Amino acid sequence: MSQFLAGRVAVVTGGTRGIGREIVRQLSEVGASVVLCGTEPRSTTAAVKELSEGGAKVAGRACDVRDRAQVKALFDYAAEQFGGADIVVNNAGVGVFKPLRELTVEDWHRVVDINLTGVFHCCQEALLRFGTRGGYVFQIGSLAGKNPFAGGAAYNASKFGLNGFSEAMMLDHRYDNVRVTTICPGSVDTGFSPRTGPASWKIQPEDVAAIVLALLQMPARTLVSYVEVRPSQPKKN
Repeated sequence: MSQFLAGRVAVVTGGTRGIGREIVRQLSEVGASVVLCGTEPRSTTAAVKELSEGGAKVAGRACDVRDRAQVKALFDYAAEQFGGADIVVNNAGVGVFKPLRELTVEDWHRVVDINLTGVFHCCQEALLRFGTRGGYVFQIGSLAGKNPFAGGAAYNASKFGLNGFSEAMMLDHRYDNVRVTTICPGSVDTGFSPRTGPASWKIQPEDVAAIVLALLQMPARTLVSYVEVRPSQPKKN
């Protein structure tokens, strides 16, 4: 397999499972050194151990992306371990799905602060470190960022906000050699939502990771700023 990311360093939030973990694995397969984070030290350590045993050049640190000091420490750690950061994948996310009248203030802040404010923290830290060489930021969004659904007030708000934030960031920094892409999957076969039966029809985490790798191979003159991806044959009701 081509090592086209040899010498490059990636930071992946929410990298201990699901989409994030698969992105870490595929980035490492093409030569990148990767720092992942999860919220729990135990799961972060376990993910690093398992991925490293498979040959990946991976390090990890627990990080709550809501906390700017922890985010700064994560990027400092990437610099200590591998020399910096060239690629950032904002994948950390959470969902609380309730009718609005049942949604607590704590629910609201948890969802919005992780899914949106956490991205703000990570993007600012990335920009401080990219310098003149630039870098690539991937936001893992959702089709829920344009398609509201019942019970999704907090989650929809966070993902709608992510789309606007990411497009503005792209416009702010496109002349700084910074590329920003928001990837918005539909139904993905992960543990994010309860499994209700066979999910072979769903998008797989490796499919989303493959999109990240494909975009990283685009010519520097070209920016795909927004990607929607759906199951090709969704389950019929």
